Amino acid sequence: MNIMINTEDDDGRILTVDLLAKAIKNSIDSEGMQEKAAKAMALHVMNFFGYNDRVIDNILEPEDRDAFYILEDSGLLTTEREETTLFDGREWRIHYWKFRKNRIFELSFEEELDIDPEMEAASSVYEDIPEDIWSFREEEPEY
Repeated sequence: MNIMINTEDDDGRILTVDLLAKAIKNSIDSEGMQEKAAKAMALHVMNFFGYNDRVIDNILEPEDRDAFYILEDSGLLTTEREETTLFDGREWRIHYWKFRKNRIFELSFEEELDIDPEMEAASSVYEDIPEDIWSFREEEPEY
């Protein structure tokens, strides 16, 4: 099942449930999260957006908002606020959730990129250093 929503980014790419599921899996827990769970979460979130680029925060139940906060912490969603003046002169704030499409596309294609073995080896140089090296000095410096 490949549901698409009309959330084109500047490059004309369209966000799908499958792409969002890959991004969720790659951002939250690439090793432990099952693909089925990531896809269920992606479908659940995209159902709120429908064919829109943003969703109003007021429609979310607390459990749904928790999922949105998890995705915000993972860099997949962001918030925006709009202020308007009511007829009686009071200010009213409306909070929205939006996809960070560039980050979603980046994460969804992460596993498909060819990683240079030399770069991967260089990035893992710290893995061979013993843990006790990272501890702080106990003695005070002499001046």
